[in-house]
Amino acid sequence: MKFYAIIFFLLISSSIKAQTKVWFDTDIMIGMPDKRPREVDDGITLIMALKQPQIEIVGISNITYVDYGYDVLNKILNWHNKGEDIPVYKGSNLANDLGTENDATRALYQALKKEKLTILALGPMTNIATLVKNHPDIIPQIERVVICAARTPDLPFNPGHGKLNLFDYNYEFDTASMTTLLNTDIPLEFAGYEPSSYTFIGNVDLASLDLTNEADKWLFDIVQPWMEVNEDLFGIRGFIPFDCSTLGIVTHPEYFTYYEDIPIQETYKKNDALVIQPDTPSKKFLEVSYDFKSKRTVKYARRALLGFEEKILETLSATK
Repeated sequence: MKFYAIIFFLLISSSIKAQTKVWFDTDIMIGMPDKRPREVDDGITLIMALKQPQIEIVGISNITYVDYGYDVLNKILNWHNKGEDIPVYKGSNLANDLGTENDATRALYQALKKEKLTILALGPMTNIATLVKNHPDIIPQIERVVICAARTPDLPFNPGHGKLNLFDYNYEFDTASMTTLLNTDIPLEFAGYEPSSYTFIGNVDLASLDLTNEADKWLFDIVQPWMEVNEDLFGIRGFIPFDCSTLGIVTHPEYFTYYEDIPIQETYKKNDALVIQPDTPSKKFLEVSYDFKSKRTVKYARRALLGFEEKILETLSATK
């Protein structure tokens, strides 16, 4: 009996995966008052992340519009975080000050001194690049940086009816910081537009929200104007939750296909998003291809598989 008990214990132990310790860096703007509604995917990604037993979020930092972001991050945590308190730190406000320390970079440095972390980077790379530029000694403590950006060559970012091309916001907003990261040996993983384009959230997908619950009602009301913007621009009422794929390759890697060890490089070519950027005839692109001669390689998620969308939806309600 003792022999079988030992075997059973070993089998159970091998099936239990240790939690991934994650630092969550985001340019969250969900619900921000502006001329038009702002993206909601950072907020939805945080809600999803808080429900995942596979990860432990040890800290959150924000970038751009940091005062608003700080408040909305704490609001979401108050509604959805069921574990220990997660500290929130303000990062670079304009994402144009690579090398300038802020509360977020200082806190992340201290967190990494304590333990190795995966960094989930959902916005421009300013906070992360400032850390590694100013404190290269901390690089061995970074297990990987998982980023919402990049594309395969000449892939247009054109959701919905395909008539309007978007640009690679997280990369193009601060290309210098991405260049800084590419020049390190930190493992980098990318999940941006390409895998996310296989997921879509519409009104019917929000049916599980309890509109008598404050948190669910807030989310439902915030999402509606963003759906209307997408309908006007792309001919679809709904949206692609881009950042959820970035989280997904950490929490649900089996729901994606990948290019492993694929070369990455910054290229310069004709702008394919001139409707949105009429004064930029040419620009930098962040691209991956096995045809590139670059020695810098990364892991690149190329497709989200059936079932991942359901993993997003089952986490959104505050009552779950």
